[in-house]
Amino acid sequence: MSTTRDRIAAAALELLGTEGVRALTHRRVDQRAGLPEGSTSNHFRTRAALLAGATDAIVAAELPGVLALRAGSADELVDAIAALVEAVTGPARTMTTARHVLFLEAAHDPVLRVQLSASRAGYVAAMVAALETLGAAEPHAAAEALMGLSEGLILHRIARHDASDPRPAIAVAVRGALG
Repeated sequence: MSTTRDRIAAAALELLGTEGVRALTHRRVDQRAGLPEGSTSNHFRTRAALLAGATDAIVAAELPGVLALRAGSADELVDAIAALVEAVTGPARTMTTARHVLFLEAAHDPVLRVQLSASRAGYVAAMVAALETLGAAEPHAAAEALMGLSEGLILHRIARHDASDPRPAIAVAVRGALG
């Protein structure tokens, strides 16, 4: 069962992902969530709190899938990363667009920047673990490189509506990481 906070976070993400940061007001979130006026303010008193709640919702939705990343071979790792890229640019496209809106907002908001940076650590840790399992010589550096590549692929797929296969680029990076 969805809590009121969950409904608010989902509505905030939908607004961010479909209309941008200017659409994010407490009143608009209440309307989108189908809640009485003032509900969002009761749970997220400030705009900053609402942005933080939206960020937390993204991490809560995505991180368990990333932490479950398992690969017994380089090809399996390529497929797993590609599947994540395709999922966040396909079925979870609105949430990913909201994430990018939050990234841009974080450029001017140090608190949000810290929150986004902290959440990224979980994604990197999952990648490091997968690379260590496969014997990467420099798993931390390789994880950062694969994360950067994945983030770039995701950005291009969202911004340009690019539906090209991400596997070839990911495969090159994985092969480089595993030597």
